[in-house]
Amino acid sequence: MTLEKLEKELEKIHEQLLKQEPVANAIASSVHPQYRASAKNLYRYLQLRNTDIRAIQDGLAELGISSLGSGAGYVYENISSALKLVKVLNNKTWEKNKDIESIGFAGSKKLLVQHANMLFKTTCKVHDTEIMVTMPDEAATDKKLIRKLRKAGMGIARINLSHGNEKLWKKILKKSHSVAQEIQQPIKIYMDLPGPKIRVANIYIKKEDDPSFSATPFIPIAKKSPLLLVKNNSPYLSKGKKKQKSPSDIPLIEVSIPEIIDNLKVGQQVFFDDGAIEAKVLSLDNNTASLVIKNAYKKKLRTEKGINLPNTKLNLPSLTKEDLSLLPFITAHADLMGYSFVSNAEDVSVLYKELKNLGDTDTGIVFKIENKEAFENLPAILFRAMKRPNIGVMIARGDLAVEIGFERISEVQNEILWLCEAAQIPVVWATQVLDHMAKKGMATRAEISDATISAQAECVMLNKGPYIVEATKTLKNVLLRMEAHSQKSKNTLRALKVAKKGLTNIHKEFTKK
Repeated sequence: MTLEKLEKELEKIHEQLLKQEPVANAIASSVHPQYRASAKNLYRYLQLRNTDIRAIQDGLAELGISSLGSGAGYVYENISSALKLVKVLNNKTWEKNKDIESIGFAGSKKLLVQHANMLFKTTCKVHDTEIMVTMPDEAATDKKLIRKLRKAGMGIARINLSHGNEKLWKKILKKSHSVAQEIQQPIKIYMDLPGPKIRVANIYIKKEDDPSFSATPFIPIAKKSPLLLVKNNSPYLSKGKKKQKSPSDIPLIEVSIPEIIDNLKVGQQVFFDDGAIEAKVLSLDNNTASLVIKNAYKKKLRTEKGINLPNTKLNLPSLTKEDLSLLPFITAHADLMGYSFVSNAEDVSVLYKELKNLGDTDTGIVFKIENKEAFENLPAILFRAMKRPNIGVMIARGDLAVEIGFERISEVQNEILWLCEAAQIPVVWATQVLDHMAKKGMATRAEISDATISAQAECVMLNKGPYIVEATKTLKNVLLRMEAHSQKSKNTLRALKVAKKGLTNIHKEFTKK
């Protein structure tokens, strides 16, 4: 690309940003003052990533000018600086518009650290990755375990409210607070809202010489095996004369949320156990979905295993009755809460309304990106989330990988990192980090590589296991080493579909007049 062509292309981008400045101002006015500059920068980033500018990137690199890929956190300043340098090389003078509210490299870094400090209740002056550890049930009785975890590097104790009960959670809280007081080091408390988690509630099979179905904890699974997804009021399970004639030898899989069967369509995928078992919907009849197994990487399907429906539009509330009943407990005892299965901006408003009714203004909110819809709506979710301070985003890679496809998870997790960097929103990197080490005592080489990448986030989550203390120590060492080498990622800039959709949604909301 010639210098003249490069100058013209940069001018086009700059002019587009100036043209859309009224929209940027409207967005900034709609968010909490803490996020005014961040919201404007995110909007500019969406504009930048709405087109493929790899050729411009290459042209700048040839000239030794800082690439646009390194400036997600300070879009206008980065483009202005690049344009000015290119004009200088073309023997021209140019100055940026000083009336445009913007932030530079240092300001972007400062804002991200401020936002992370507010969310995680810390006072770091530079990027210092937090470690969050899921508390095992033993933490309710073993104070030594919590002390070891804190000394190993854990700063945040995660209590998963999908498991256990209030009595157990209070014991973990008491032990955690006691340890923090004894060693004079804070332990922040994070709690997950369970959300509408779809699981295998029960499995029923026919036994020999018995016409009725009996419950079983698991069934063998193989390719081409038939299954029936049923509701708890299925006629196949009904007693008495109205009992429908049952299918011979086909296991019944009762789902935890019956409504999902109403949302299914023929041909859609159904995944069990984090994607280890893949099925396809063959037919729908009598509130029942007939499935056939397409792939089975595990030989058994057990109760309580998760179900993912990546192609299905689910009409489920973002906050369940259980979530609403747990909110008072969370706001009373947690520093941060995880909002499970948030899918769109309206879901954000629903939670904020409930928190307002409870009088809660300072509990940190981490929006868990767990499905395809949430990822595609992430810009809108971020803009709506910015109406309240102390927010973050979790890349929940387990469910997300199943929902979008394992081959896309690396790409998508990077796009989430870029969008959050543009918004100066702290990120929690979650699911299966050093998982093998936590469970078996030894990390795989791939796990260590994955842990090094996690240093790009502001917090990394570990799941429980018998060797969780060792895993925490290892992660802490990896993060300390990587933080000295890296600071966010630098990437080429092809157009992003998520940016295009994000702009479409934003313009609908802020250009109605």
